[in-house]
Amino acid sequence: MEFELWWLLAFPLFFVLGWLAARVDIKHLVKESRALPRTYLTGLNFLLNEQPDKAIDAFIEAVKIDNQTVELHFALGSLFRRRGETDRAIRMHQNLVDRNDLSDDQRQHALSELGLDFLKAGLLDRAEAVFLKLRDTRLNDFALKNLLDIYQQEKDWRKAIEIAEALPHEGVLWEKEVSNFHCELASADIANSRFDDALSSITRALEMNRKSVRASMLLGDLHAARGDDQAALDAWKRVESQNPVYLALVAERLMDAYRRLDQLEQGMQLLRSYLEQYASLDLLDALFQWELQKEGPQAAYQLVRDELRRNPTLLGLDKLLEAALLTAPVAQRNDIELVKGLVHGHTRRVARYRCDACGFKARQFYWRCPACGGWETYPPRRTEEFDLSP
Repeated sequence: MEFELWWLLAFPLFFVLGWLAARVDIKHLVKESRALPRTYLTGLNFLLNEQPDKAIDAFIEAVKIDNQTVELHFALGSLFRRRGETDRAIRMHQNLVDRNDLSDDQRQHALSELGLDFLKAGLLDRAEAVFLKLRDTRLNDFALKNLLDIYQQEKDWRKAIEIAEALPHEGVLWEKEVSNFHCELASADIANSRFDDALSSITRALEMNRKSVRASMLLGDLHAARGDDQAALDAWKRVESQNPVYLALVAERLMDAYRRLDQLEQGMQLLRSYLEQYASLDLLDALFQWELQKEGPQAAYQLVRDELRRNPTLLGLDKLLEAALLTAPVAQRNDIELVKGLVHGHTRRVARYRCDACGFKARQFYWRCPACGGWETYPPRRTEEFDLSP
C-alpha cells in the first residue's frame, strides 16, 4: 500500500519535469526560427506548395541577408540544377567550394553537387576532375558511379573497366557491364585488324560472363577476319546454347561463312532447324532471302506461308505478300501491291525493338539502350512478337 502512495506522489513531479523540458524545447525552436531569415521560411513554404519559381526568389533573398546559411546554398543550387539553370547552379556550388569556413564533410558535399552540375551541363571533363577529387573519401562509391557514367558517355572503355572493377561487385549486372566494355574494345580492335588485342579482350569478356552472346559473336567475327570460317561457324553456333533468341543476329554471318565454304545447303538446313525450334521474324527474313536467292520465288513463298500458318503475324503476312508478288500473274500484281501497301503501313509500328528497362523503341538493335544506358536490355525480337507471346 505504501508503494502505491509513493507513485501517486511521484506523478505530479514527473508532470512538472515534463512541462519544464517542453518549455526548454519550445524556447530552443523559437530561438532557432528567429535566427533564420524570414524569407527562408517563406521559401520553404513555396517549396511545400510546389511553387519552385517563387521558392528560388525567396531563397536568393535569404542568401543575400545571411551568407552563412550553407544548407540554404545547397538547396538553392539543387533547385537551379533541377530547373536546367546549370550555370547558376555551378556558380552557387563553386562559391561554396571556394569558402574557407566549411567542414570537410560540407566541402565534399559541395564538390559532389558541383560534379552533378557539370554532368547535367554536359561538361564531362570538368565533372570527371571533380569526381576524381572525391575518390578515397566518404563519397568514394558515389564518385565511382558517376565516373563510370562519364567514361561510358565518352566511350573510354579502358577507364570504364578500371572504375567498374573498383566498385563493389553487383553480381550478374556488374559482370554483364564489364564484359560489354571488353567487347567494345574487341570490336574496335577487329575493325583495325589488331587481332591479337581483340582475342585478348574477347577472352576477358568471356571470363567475366560465360554466357556473353556478344563475345561469341565477336570471336566468330575475329576467326572470319582471319580466314578461318570453320572456327567462325563453331563460335557463332555457340549462341544457341547461350541464348537462342540472339540467333537472328548471327544468321547472315552463318550463311556467308557457309557460302564461302561452298556449303550453302548445309547452312540453309541449319537455319530451317533454328526457325522451327525458335520462331523469329528476323530469322524468317534471313532465311527467306536465301531461299529466294537459291531456290526461287515459289520456294520462298512456300517457306513464308508455312511459317505464317504456324506463327501468324502482320510482319509474316507482309513477307508473304512480298513473295506472292514475285509469283503472281501480272494481272494480279496491282491488287497484291495495294494490299501489301496497307499491311506495310501497319507493320512499321510493330517492326521495332523495345528496351526491357525503359520501353524505348528503335528500328535497329542496340547492345546498349540509347535512352537509359542499360546493357543488353534490347532483346532481338520485334515488338509484335512480344505482343503475341502468351
